[in-house]
Amino acid sequence: MSRSSRLFEIIQILRRATAPVSAGKIACALEVSQRTIYRDIIALQGMRVPIEGEAGVGYVMEVGFDLPPLMFTAEEVEAIVVGLSLIGRTGDADLLAAASRVGHKVAAVLPSTADSHIEGSPLHVSHWNAIPPSAVEYRVLRQSIREERKLHLHYQDAEARRSERIVCPLALVYYVDNIVLAAWCELRKDFRHFRVDRMSACIATDNLFKGERERLRSEWQARHQLFSAF
Repeated sequence: MSRSSRLFEIIQILRRATAPVSAGKIACALEVSQRTIYRDIIALQGMRVPIEGEAGVGYVMEVGFDLPPLMFTAEEVEAIVVGLSLIGRTGDADLLAAASRVGHKVAAVLPSTADSHIEGSPLHVSHWNAIPPSAVEYRVLRQSIREERKLHLHYQDAEARRSERIVCPLALVYYVDNIVLAAWCELRKDFRHFRVDRMSACIATDNLFKGERERLRSEWQARHQLFSAF
């Protein structure tokens, strides 16, 4: 195991731990000497990784620390480039701005090697799409999914029939030609898919469905296997 890979594994071990982890346990897991682990911990602390502790006591990592993507392979970097670029097809301005910030953050911590460049990548993605413009903000949909907050929709179906629905939003499904909100519809007492471009209004309500999202999402995915997570 290379030193860079070992540093990565030490961080992963400490991130998963719920109590201090001794150098001996880490050394055993990585099949190296404790002296090597002591040197690695000092090196990580020198890189401002928030590890606390000392020899003979154990080590802990500050809660919420996210590992900088220092260990990406060339293909993993290419996957990031293509994935972030594809967001441009969604028409979601807030998501696109977030993708740009992610790209800059990743680029800032990648090592300066020929295989790790994000800016100036030879991989290019067309932003062409056939998604119709939407009258509602995608940000409201995404935030309501995260917060498990019910939505009040003003909707028009393919036959131009108008209705108002109270729904529990579960997921957004991105196609080349449209974006669909998957939700539990209180009117129909069943799962429904609503094209975002057919919504004339989308209002986040004060009513939450906390504790139900994972069950509903699992049932939706089981019924609509096309949308199952990879």
